[in-house]
Amino acid sequence: KTKYSKLIFRKSDTVPEELHHMVQEGFLTLREHNCFFQDLVRIKGKDFLTPVSRILIGNPGCTYKYLNTRLFTVPWPTEGYDIKYCSPQIHDACKALMRLNDYLHIEAVKTLQGQNLFETKEIKDTTVIDREQSFTTFLTEQGSVSKDQSSVCVPEDDISLKNRTSYNLTLLNYMDPLQMLYLKQEPYFGMGNMAVSWHHDENLVERSAVAVYSYSCEDSAIEGSNEQELKGRDPAVWHVGLKVAWDIETPGLAMPLHQGDIYLMLDDLNMTHQHCVLAGVTPRFSSTHRVADCSRGTLEYIFGQCELALQNLQTDSDSMALSLKSLETAVVKQVEEIHNEVEFEWLRQFWFQGKRYLKCTDWWLKPMAKLEEFWRKMEIMTSLVLSEIRKEQQIEEQRNETISCFLLVLKERQKLRKEWTAR
Repeated sequence: KTKYSKLIFRKSDTVPEELHHMVQEGFLTLREHNCFFQDLVRIKGKDFLTPVSRILIGNPGCTYKYLNTRLFTVPWPTEGYDIKYCSPQIHDACKALMRLNDYLHIEAVKTLQGQNLFETKEIKDTTVIDREQSFTTFLTEQGSVSKDQSSVCVPEDDISLKNRTSYNLTLLNYMDPLQMLYLKQEPYFGMGNMAVSWHHDENLVERSAVAVYSYSCEDSAIEGSNEQELKGRDPAVWHVGLKVAWDIETPGLAMPLHQGDIYLMLDDLNMTHQHCVLAGVTPRFSSTHRVADCSRGTLEYIFGQCELALQNLQTDSDSMALSLKSLETAVVKQVEEIHNEVEFEWLRQFWFQGKRYLKCTDWWLKPMAKLEEFWRKMEIMTSLVLSEIRKEQQIEEQRNETISCFLLVLKERQKLRKEWTAR
């Protein structure tokens, strides 16, 4: 109660049956269509394949970065976007996850209001749906996720609460422990096999809530074993483990996860604590809903950066020759840094692993083609800087300053290109 008060657990029978059916059907559909992938992540300069297979679903144009790997959302069916899925079943699966996202958003808001975790004036009760109201009515009344989360539950003056609970994506996980030759043992408390080691979730809005829906494909033998009195955790059942960060004196917590159970990590729990996933014996899916920090991770952002860079490129109206408007050091540096960002944070990340999502939708191909066009123009701008530097009429002091700044960015580009080629 004192060390883990911001972990909230909901048994499956508190969740509407219709929602369970939709989401679990969606998980199985995505697995049947081979839409779960192991990620190649980079830790301390070395590449590792994740034991867990994943897919990112969320707002169109959003990305999520962890362990130096950028994942690109398979967009859920959002109003105002033209999204073509590879099959109607994949569309339905993405729609189910969007509905789950709406539900978990409302649950997080209600829970936080109940716990008074935010230091604001007393929030009036803004419960949107009665617990008795059927989920069918809820689905009928709600629109797209983007519309829902901007309008329901949240008083206008409570921006903080809205920002920390408006999930913009979910990272889905799948693992069959019997297919894994080796799983690490939990090192501090003897909790057994770990599917995911101790960690904090990365790239989240500060103090935002994380909501997780768990679906382990249990069979009757395992259900029966849960009735026995066991000391410690039942190794046949999946658990989420929590511990206070950098503290192995405080006892760790292992919470069992059965079909359709939900847990919420509220407020700053993700910063003050670490969590892991302890493997059971049956395959398990989870949907982990997050408020990803997208300040530098959306198409809108990177297109804006490209337009900023290309403001320094001009075309002669007669000869159509390209030239630079300014050779000021700050301008050249900004353009070349954006050039690097487009190439290494977006294009190479996408073509390295993002193209796997073509099994679900081709939505990302057009924006990536547009980014490649911007990148080609920035390559021309780099050549133009080199041409200008070579001209003798350049003032030597300004020329030297431009060269030294320009070289730093080019060296970084060369180093990263070598790293990506090696990968």
